[in-house]
Amino acid sequence: MSLVKKFATVGGATLGSRIFGFARETLMAAALGTGPMADVFYAAFRFPNLFRRLFAEGAFNAAFVPLFAKEIEANGTDGAKRFSEEVFGVLFSVLLLITIVMELAMPLLVRFVIAPGFADDPEKFSITIRMAAVMFPYLMCMSLTAMMSGMLNSLHHFFAAAIAPVFLNVVMIGALFYALYTGADPLATAWYLSWGVLAAGVLQLAVVYVGVLAAGMSIGFRFPKMTPNVKRLLILAVPAAVTGGITQINQLIGQAIASSRDGAIAALQYADRIYQLPLGVVGVAVGVVLLPELARALKGGNLREAGNLQNRSIEFVLFLTIPAAFALWILSDEIIRVLYERGAFHQENTAVVGSILAIYGIGLPAFVLIKALQPGFYAREDTKTPMRFSAIAVATNCATALTLFPYMGAPGIAVAEATAGWISTVLLFATLLHRGHLTWEWALAKRTALLIVAAAVMGAAIVFLKQYWAPWLASGAPLLTKIGTLGLLIAIAMLIYFAAAFLVGGANLGMIRRNLNRKQAPAKDG
Repeated sequence: MSLVKKFATVGGATLGSRIFGFARETLMAAALGTGPMADVFYAAFRFPNLFRRLFAEGAFNAAFVPLFAKEIEANGTDGAKRFSEEVFGVLFSVLLLITIVMELAMPLLVRFVIAPGFADDPEKFSITIRMAAVMFPYLMCMSLTAMMSGMLNSLHHFFAAAIAPVFLNVVMIGALFYALYTGADPLATAWYLSWGVLAAGVLQLAVVYVGVLAAGMSIGFRFPKMTPNVKRLLILAVPAAVTGGITQINQLIGQAIASSRDGAIAALQYADRIYQLPLGVVGVAVGVVLLPELARALKGGNLREAGNLQNRSIEFVLFLTIPAAFALWILSDEIIRVLYERGAFHQENTAVVGSILAIYGIGLPAFVLIKALQPGFYAREDTKTPMRFSAIAVATNCATALTLFPYMGAPGIAVAEATAGWISTVLLFATLLHRGHLTWEWALAKRTALLIVAAAVMGAAIVFLKQYWAPWLASGAPLLTKIGTLGLLIAIAMLIYFAAAFLVGGANLGMIRRNLNRKQAPAKDG
């Protein structure tokens, strides 16, 4: 299967999850708007979500996958099964201990980490503590889910792991429908959502476990023991956990700063959900597929194949994210208006959330490129270098957010996150290039410049059509009219971009063939 076809498998499943996520956020906006209960729920949910990224996705996609792939090559399926059971025993025990400690320490965590600004409001503070306590076990479920997803990805079974997140959105949509149907108040709605998160975690774990069984593997519980393989995993996983959770760390910093102003947390979350669509469909797909592919090529000694994989992934990312960045910048208000502006979500909310989304659009190519560049380190079992760069990005984000928030409000936090993303991208790219793990291609650099030109042509067309069709995109227009107009505008923009990209030479049939028909390098290098 070609690289792009694997991207499409993961990206397609992720797209399904993101579409359900949009439906969820639309219902959330209608039910809670940017009111206090929206702030409380998102603040409480952010914490287990942060730890899920730190202890689960970042760590295991970076550390577990290369070691699991090596174990399959060296000792076959039996060796890989033994290794996975050793890891499962240690991971389960550590997660159980973390969950107990965090539950007991939740009041302190909310006061000093999750939402310091809530401390002056006893009611918000108390509810946030209780909701965070209900949702924190979600971390345990999702960390075990991430480990099994790593197994599936290493075995080239991508779909089950990619489709599992859909179930979180399905359960939460069910909770929101029930709340709206029964006329529940915002507090009751937030509680339905909190219990729904916990239920969804159990369901997602069940889905990937069935996928592991279907892939011909099984996992039994072993008493936790620090074997050499487990020690190696931990050495790799600790810095990878920090790196993999960099976006969540930056968002948690932003949330802590934003908690001092009503509605700021919810506004950031609504904008975040939209830019997560291209980030998830392209960025997550590239990261999930590229890591095991790079690990396989490097373990087999195919250095040229590894370099080609890295460059083609960057090419694929830029081809799709450059126009998405332009579109998010120009159409931010219209997108927010169509998706969210109803019920408790008003025109004033649209202006704030739209400005945040426009800024996230500028950072989008960087956020996605990070997903394509980090596997170049992880596949070589180097997790410390990306961690150092993450530390620089976090420091930049924190300093910029603290500086801009008093003047710009929530959009200042988005500026800080986008700035940190671009700094991290430049550091990762330059280091891979310096070490010879990335081959500089002038043809790729030229195509990138031409893609920017094509996206600018598309952007000019959007600006013209947006002004011409303004009455059909205005707040007072019927919802179906706004949806149809925005959909048509996006479709025309896509046609213009692809046509311009091929006309100016930013894309060509050779590029498409290289990505669709990539062959494994027959010879080993070095």
